Amino acid sequence: MHPRTMQAQRAHPQSVHPRTATSDVLVLGGGVIGLVTAWRAAQRGLRTAVVDPEPGGGAAQVAAGMLAAVTELHYGEQTLLALNLASARRYPEFAAELQEASGRELGYRACGTLAVALDADDRAHLRELHALQRESGLDSEWLSGRECRRLEPMLAPGVRGGLRVDGDHQIDPRRLAAALVTACERAGVTFHRQWAQRLTVAGERARGAVLADGTELAADQVVLATGSLSGRLDGVPPDVVPPVRPVKGQVLRLTVPKAYAPFLSRTVRAVVRGSAVYLVPRVDGELVVGATTEDLGWDTTVTAGGVYELLRDAHELVPGITELPLTETRAGLRPGSPDNAPLLGPTELPGLHLATGHYRNGVLLTPVTGDAMAHVLTTGELPEAVRPFTPQRFGAREELEELTV
Repeated sequence: MHPRTMQAQRAHPQSVHPRTATSDVLVLGGGVIGLVTAWRAAQRGLRTAVVDPEPGGGAAQVAAGMLAAVTELHYGEQTLLALNLASARRYPEFAAELQEASGRELGYRACGTLAVALDADDRAHLRELHALQRESGLDSEWLSGRECRRLEPMLAPGVRGGLRVDGDHQIDPRRLAAALVTACERAGVTFHRQWAQRLTVAGERARGAVLADGTELAADQVVLATGSLSGRLDGVPPDVVPPVRPVKGQVLRLTVPKAYAPFLSRTVRAVVRGSAVYLVPRVDGELVVGATTEDLGWDTTVTAGGVYELLRDAHELVPGITELPLTETRAGLRPGSPDNAPLLGPTELPGLHLATGHYRNGVLLTPVTGDAMAHVLTTGELPEAVRPFTPQRFGAREELEELTV
């Protein structure tokens, strides 16, 4: 091979597409979870490849990027809370490292979150959430409606109270995904920009994958990280197929003109008529409004009803929002699991690992997932913090089918 060709391949590893290739780790899926797994694995010295037709795409293009371990707390999810908090604590160092490794700005903001109530029922619900947060040892402060409006003057006059959570921050998922792609490239990760068609299994062990064009990729270990598609890969034994389902979410993006700035200084969220709504202000003037939660299979249609409901609820929360330009409407699919928690680590099939099922916490759990997967790929052992989320925690496949219906 000519020296210039070799130099070009080293400079652009994503362009290398051999008919057959061997790696230590083959990551199927180039969303933020697959990318962070590949980046961390490559940092550990493992020859790593990623299979995805559009690395950096997927759910990250729709997600709002709330790092909301405290305000996203739900009853019965205390084990998941511990993992969310552990990942949230890693974010400042993780973001700084990734920004340096990629040379890209991530849009990470330590701005805090304000969850507010618009009527008496919402106020009672927030009071219960506050009690649960305090019982769980979390930091949140109850504010009166007047105190909420003092923090965020654009809030509606009818706000009845709220919770100030200074530790729940945000990041721009699109910037995060782009930075991870660059960091992977610089770490020597090879990208195969195609769909994985089938898992290769030989000798009762995962051995790699076959791509859509017939290319055969061999690997010592395979990580299935294709988000909501993780249960649809051919070749995976039926008793190992992850119980992941698609959960649709519609999201809007608006632009805050400079004349309106500052519009909001932090993430604001509420429950309006039983539906959750949030507004996430970016430093570049973008305002993200979301998100619907719809169990509609693989449908990703943006509907007039979904847009209307989001704007209606957001308007009740922040009336001035109707004056802003609407710049984008999108719908995406979250990877839900039976208990709304991720599936991380080895499966019953030797050589096959899962990194999927993160549902609404994929962006938040990016740092801890990358570290955990790199650890298990290099040592064979899951870190203690993620052991409750092993794929083996679920029972027989028949029971899982009942849970996912």
